[in-house]
Amino acid sequence: MTLRLVFSEPAYAAMAAAVFAAMLVPMLAASGFVFFEPYVVGHVPPGSEANLASIAALAGVSAVVIPMNVYGLRARAGRPGGFFGSAFGAAAGACGCGPAGFALVSALGPAGAAASAFLANYEMPLRAAAIGALLASWWMSARSIRAACRVDGKLTRGQKI
Repeated sequence: MTLRLVFSEPAYAAMAAAVFAAMLVPMLAASGFVFFEPYVVGHVPPGSEANLASIAALAGVSAVVIPMNVYGLRARAGRPGGFFGSAFGAAAGACGCGPAGFALVSALGPAGAAASAFLANYEMPLRAAAIGALLASWWMSARSIRAACRVDGKLTRGQKI
């Protein structure tokens, strides 16, 4: 019900598409699923399907949560879910990924090697935690929007700034 209210406006649907693309493409490139030189190539190594699915889920849930938070702020829905879950999701999506890990090791020396090893070992649990944080943010945003936009028992558009 809240999703229909938020995404009935084309601006929020466009924002969701932009967020999805802006998160998915860099995370796929950083994880080594998409290569841009000498031409665009996608490659999913055997056994990395869960990794790919977690990246897609992270981008998808972020694409729903961020426009809902913006709608909640514009509708003056109190304190929406916040952007912490989205920021955490983006950071977890890029951790321990191929070339990024090597850059971290070369730039930070032994501390970078330890950080890279940690991120590589706990990449999936960090992504699962990020997805959980995003889902909690989604729930809090939907709850605050429902409370702010309820008039006579029906959801209506909130106040715009």
